[in-house]
Amino acid sequence: MTSLLELAETQHYPAATLYVVATPIGNTADITLRALHVLGLVDRIAAEDTRNTGQLLARYGISKPLVAVHEHNEREAALRVIEHLRAGERVACVSDAGTPGISDPGAKLVDAVRAAGFQVVPLPGASALATALSAAGDWVATFTFLGFLPSRTKQRAAALQALGAHAHAMVFYEAPHRIVDTVQALADAFGPTRRLLIARELTKLHESLWCGTLAEGPAWLAADANRQRGEFVLTVEGASAQSPGDADHDALLRMLLEEVPVKGAAKIAAALTGASRNALYARALELKNEGGDEDAEEDAN
Repeated sequence: MTSLLELAETQHYPAATLYVVATPIGNTADITLRALHVLGLVDRIAAEDTRNTGQLLARYGISKPLVAVHEHNEREAALRVIEHLRAGERVACVSDAGTPGISDPGAKLVDAVRAAGFQVVPLPGASALATALSAAGDWVATFTFLGFLPSRTKQRAAALQALGAHAHAMVFYEAPHRIVDTVQALADAFGPTRRLLIARELTKLHESLWCGTLAEGPAWLAADANRQRGEFVLTVEGASAQSPGDADHDALLRMLLEEVPVKGAAKIAAALTGASRNALYARALELKNEGGDEDAEEDAN
């Protein structure tokens, strides 16, 4: 009977190739047999943090030369990796956790290696994005991955306002020191009723997944300080398609626009309907412009 490791070894792994290798996001048992085979086969490993990767390799008895390739030196380090490929070496690329190039270093290295004419081979494995989505449900059948939002309040609010009418579920990564502000910003931007999945410390000892509404998210985080610790994946329901409710919103906005400016109309409509204030503001601007109102541009400023 063929062993699992023998199956991992059946594929041909050519020299002068960059192997993009996914590693565990928390639980080290999530390493794949194929990843272990390739990490043992390559001549050297390009790692986001050589200390972290060294610990992972030591756990499985693998010892390889390591090259630091992180967000601050990725372009320059890519040149060194390309020189090793030119010498006929196999080089693996890994991040601290998960799949390289997805909100982690690796993408610039891949671009440079491919531009230099060398082959890139991906090895699938752990991904916080895929792990969270697999436990979300049917409402994330279509989604957009947006990585980390801007850390500054105004820039984050502007980014979320631009996504107010986005129809697909939206997936964000977030760090512990920003999680409370970010969840509140999501509620402010998209309104209280959209679904929210908070996936925290995936595959780790204190993993937790909570699903509710954007209105409930801040309170859930505030109820236990431990819920604000760790690494987060946030999945937010997209805007609903045009519906009778949207038509009702238009009728309400048109009535309000006869009496108050765009900002006031959006604020009142949001309070009455529970819909996203930013989405209503954007729609109110459209309705104002459709009416040919010369004050629309002034209202938008």
